[in-house]
Amino acid sequence: MFQDITTLLLDHTTFQDTVDIFVDRYRNMDAGIAIEIEARGFMFGPSIALAIGAKFVPFRKPRKLPGKVICEEYELEYGTDCLEMQVDAVQQGDRALIVDDLVATGGTLSAAIRLLECMGAQVVECGCVVGLPEVKVIG
Repeated sequence: MFQDITTLLLDHTTFQDTVDIFVDRYRNMDAGIAIEIEARGFMFGPSIALAIGAKFVPFRKPRKLPGKVICEEYELEYGTDCLEMQVDAVQQGDRALIVDDLVATGGTLSAAIRLLECMGAQVVECGCVVGLPEVKVIG
């Protein structure tokens, strides 16, 4: 289900307020990595990462990241997809936050958590701008 968040992005005050909500929550969580999920998560992630002093790590669809990657498959309402990360971007023991624009079924977030845990990182928290509670959870 597509949700349009461009109106939020077009209003600089609302956009800043949205980023500030995440920054205020995450500032003291001692997370060294802010994970963002392609592609609309990239609109919030770098700003949040900079503000909390964390590195920004993008998780992307297949074949869009250079270098060695690992992949985690997840279910969609209409099939499956894969989420990739660069293997050298996350180290064992890293504390990570995951931020995405929207959570519907939780499939993408679950794949991101599995990728991080596979690398030995600790997921501190997952956050999203929009949640769709009316959508059926897969899995």
